[in-house]
Amino acid sequence: MEYVTLNNGMKIPMEGFGVFRVPDKKECEDSVYEALRIGYRLIDTATAYTNEDAVGNALKRAIADGICQREDVIVTSKLWVSDMSSQEKAASAIDASIAKSGLEYLDLYLLHQAMGDYFAAWRAMEEAYEAGKLKAIGVSNFYPNILTNFCETVRIKPMVNQVELHPYYTQEAALKTMKYYNVIPEAWAPLGGGRYNPFEDEDFKQIAQRHSKTVGQVMLRWNVQRGVVVLPKSTHAERIAENFDIWDFSLDEEEMKLIGTRDMGYTGSRAKHFEPDFVRMCLGKKA
Repeated sequence: MEYVTLNNGMKIPMEGFGVFRVPDKKECEDSVYEALRIGYRLIDTATAYTNEDAVGNALKRAIADGICQREDVIVTSKLWVSDMSSQEKAASAIDASIAKSGLEYLDLYLLHQAMGDYFAAWRAMEEAYEAGKLKAIGVSNFYPNILTNFCETVRIKPMVNQVELHPYYTQEAALKTMKYYNVIPEAWAPLGGGRYNPFEDEDFKQIAQRHSKTVGQVMLRWNVQRGVVVLPKSTHAERIAENFDIWDFSLDEEEMKLIGTRDMGYTGSRAKHFEPDFVRMCLGKKA
């Protein structure tokens, strides 16, 4: 496993395990437990995923079984838009996330979207960070112009920006902006979110064959070599293990460039953050 250092000095793994759309508590808990058993040490959840408790239970099980220690695991959660109406409401939501997880603190906590009064919410996160409730704080789905304004305005700069990053949506401008502000990029949907049929791509298959790896492993490795923390998700033990097995090979420059040629720009995005109806939906308004 490779690690990256956040701008507050905390180190996090460059590969984590996501639990988006795993609302079944037992399935989520068992999947996270399996991921910890295999060796993942970064777990990514959110208030909106409704499974913070299952993540906490899995971690406590793993600790009890001697698989890991609490201080070795980075647990991430996120503040949803409905809790960004004021600093006070955001502060209460942070406490609720910690309580629901059953943990004494959260290692990384993110603003889930750049919507609502996210500046007020950030002030609550800054205070929780300084109080030790959150060990690191960051943002999610902040595009370059929004991240620039944010970093130039807030008191404590975000340590992470979690955005959609895969060969069909490479977001080079976003990576350049994050590098400028020393914000670590994290990739949600690093395998494309099931939309693009990468496993049928002949170039991808040839690269994978050359390294005796799968197409999925090649896609994850491509992002890691760009300096991106990847967060694949699966509820199948064999796939959880497969996704973790990316640390014994490297892609050469030609392979990296070839994979990047699949970029579709914003049309390759799964979540349409620039569309007014999507924003209204996140805000709980009618389309």
